[in-house]
Amino acid sequence: MCLAVALRIASIEGRWAVGEAAGLSQKLRVDFLPGVQVGDYVMVHAGFAIQKLTPQQARENLESIREAIDALGTV
Repeated sequence: MCLAVALRIASIEGRWAVGEAAGLSQKLRVDFLPGVQVGDYVMVHAGFAIQKLTPQQARENLESIREAIDALGTV
């Protein structure tokens, strides 16, 4: 199963960016999203930003992940 996660772009340097969510940060590539800017929300899969999101979409994605984790009783 594949899972993509919503992250907020905290910094960008060339093709690389740092995304953040829930107090964690992840280094990722932004090659597929020309024009992505610091503060944008993106969907990240396998280390690549693959889609821009609205803040509402990002919030819903993160809430869904939290619900799944809670249902499993882990973390």
